Amino acid sequence: MHEREIAEEQTFLEFAYEAHAQMLADAELSRKRYAVSDGVPGDLSVRDGAMDNFLRRIDHLQIGNTPLFFGRLDFSATSPKGEATYRLGRISIVDLDQNQLIIDWRAPIAEAFYRATAIENFGVTRRRHISIRNRQVLSVEDEYLSDEGAEMADASSTAPAINEEGLVEGGLALGGPAALLAALGRARTGRMGDIVDTIQREQDEIIRTDLNTILLVQGGPGTGKTAVALHRAAYLLYTYRATLERQRGVLVVGPNPVFMGYIGNVLPSLGESGVTLTTVTDLVRGVAVRGKESDELAQLKGDIRMQEVIARALATRQRALRKIMDVPFGRFVLKVTPEETKAIVDRAKRRGGQHNPRRSVVGRELARALADQYRTRSGVTAEHLEIEEVEGGLEEAIRVTAAFKQILQRIWPRLTGQDLLHDLFGAEPLLRVAGRDILTDDEISLLVRSRSEYMSDIPWTDADLALIDEARVLLGPRKKPRGHSRVVDSELTLEDVDQLPDHHRDAALRERTVVTRVVERDFDEAEFVKHGHIVVDEAQDLSAMQLRVIGRRNETGSMTIVGDMAQATTAAASASWDATMEILASTKKPNRVDLSVSYRTPEEVLEFAAPTLHAAMPDLKPPVPVRRAGSAPRVVRSDAASLGATLARVAREELDGVHGGRIAIIVTTTRVGEIVALLAQHGVVAIDPANDLETGLAADIVVIPSEGANGLEFDGVVVVEPAEIASRGGAAGSITPRGLRTLYVSLTRPTRRLAIVHVGELPPSLS
Repeated sequence: MHEREIAEEQTFLEFAYEAHAQMLADAELSRKRYAVSDGVPGDLSVRDGAMDNFLRRIDHLQIGNTPLFFGRLDFSATSPKGEATYRLGRISIVDLDQNQLIIDWRAPIAEAFYRATAIENFGVTRRRHISIRNRQVLSVEDEYLSDEGAEMADASSTAPAINEEGLVEGGLALGGPAALLAALGRARTGRMGDIVDTIQREQDEIIRTDLNTILLVQGGPGTGKTAVALHRAAYLLYTYRATLERQRGVLVVGPNPVFMGYIGNVLPSLGESGVTLTTVTDLVRGVAVRGKESDELAQLKGDIRMQEVIARALATRQRALRKIMDVPFGRFVLKVTPEETKAIVDRAKRRGGQHNPRRSVVGRELARALADQYRTRSGVTAEHLEIEEVEGGLEEAIRVTAAFKQILQRIWPRLTGQDLLHDLFGAEPLLRVAGRDILTDDEISLLVRSRSEYMSDIPWTDADLALIDEARVLLGPRKKPRGHSRVVDSELTLEDVDQLPDHHRDAALRERTVVTRVVERDFDEAEFVKHGHIVVDEAQDLSAMQLRVIGRRNETGSMTIVGDMAQATTAAASASWDATMEILASTKKPNRVDLSVSYRTPEEVLEFAAPTLHAAMPDLKPPVPVRRAGSAPRVVRSDAASLGATLARVAREELDGVHGGRIAIIVTTTRVGEIVALLAQHGVVAIDPANDLETGLAADIVVIPSEGANGLEFDGVVVVEPAEIASRGGAAGSITPRGLRTLYVSLTRPTRRLAIVHVGELPPSLS
């Protein structure tokens, strides 16, 4: 079947690979030629710029084993494009004559591939999905969009019919159903892949939304919201590259290192390697997280009220002296009075700006006042004093004395964010002043902790880092940043030189010894880079203070916010999207889009998890599934003594059932190590990916905490003791809404199989 069509595409594929190889060779040769300077003044900087461009071009073209194209569009003669055929791929490919062989999936003309239907066909007569592996065309799927008998299901069809395993038929208009089913049924690799060949209409509309927008995407399990957000980042870089390069590009923020490793290959596979991927914790530089704290304390630290508490805490450090202090200098003991320092501090406060940069103003005013006092008492001018030999004159001589430095540090100290927070939490009186009429007495007491002797010993927590960042913004840099230069050796090797044309070779040998001096700027820890667009995934789990960390790194107000309120599982999670957007989009109205179709989570799993969602959030509806996995979730009960053996047996059965795929065993955080050890005792090798980031989720069996499962997906999942997960944030055995949301996340991670293993009673939503 389709032998002729497959042969046609195979012939074109081989021609396209030849053109791709030529493009790569041309880029390599251009890089080597531009590595040569002809001695023209300033040509090293020109060379470096050109080299950078060619290196990025080479990086863009190196797509490994990824198929060069995946789709084809045939336009009718009456379409605006005229009768024409286009093939779509992850990157653009041209032949030696610059004829377009493959268009980039992000190009405007490719929009029809994702949005055309039999009703609105965009002039497309046929859309072809092409499956390629290892440079071999395996299959094609044609949809004829100009015929009444189009292969796409009409949204007005009758009630859906269900296959035992496959797509839910009818009710949903799907593009390339066979290609979609093949992609969804493919075994997981432990790394998220791109979805360019199966993007659906509602997803494409989100991806191609204009740059100058704050886009909020709400989507349940399996709707592809993470993939859509990443493909949107790639689309924006393609469409608005010059603008975003001027604005420091795109920043992608995710929940944890395991998740970031999971999504890390998507953008490079789409030809984009210049995107910054990070967690919100890693945005706060120079502070290591080593501590843990109660959910109650984490929730309090994430509260928006802490913004005002931090600001007040700083204001208490800008203060006049309470008594007269002495500054011994020359023949006199100069006096600094409370009234004098109050006037100086008040003037500095009225100036506005960050705290640390204003310290120099305070210091100058204080030194000037003391210098005037010295001159008055001595009866002579500064040029007649022995002090004149001190560089900077009298005022500078006063500023370098120990007594002066002590007073300045007391009335206007130089501080880091860590200093301010450590001092605040280590002194209950300071907390009571800063928190008056903002926090309750119990909340103030909860924040108090013992002071550490050394800053390096402080057990900072995730929630602390957002407060440190808040403080850094108020404080500003401690010293003026300075540029420094570093020497970069020429990248031109002898092998490169040998491959150059004769007339370049002698110059190349000379240039090989040339070094380039690059000037870099040292950033203070209180400074940070702002970006032209920010993608925030799993945004529902961020606290108000963490949202402020992200928001202040946005240069233009262009953002893509992605999440699902039904999957809000952290103690300080936002109460609603309105609360989230009030912080991130206070001056611009966001454009909200809801993804309603679940492509990856099968119907059996969504039906099994639906009562848990209803118990947690009665007003939310689960997404509509498009496929069945052909495997009903199963519940296995064990006694306590046999838990290890039972769990090992179920894990083996589930691994066999996914036929080369990967499974996750999901438990509460406190039991991850115990379950890994228990499985090992019964001959099953499982890893905790948080302790092995190199292997990560690529292992056959991983054990992950329910608290860290958001955004991940596996072929099979085994949930252990769901009642323990459902009681998260409450007393033992007490079911909580937050716990139910965490359980809902755990239940909806599989793309094929789900099993429950329990010793204790099941929560009511599963019983």
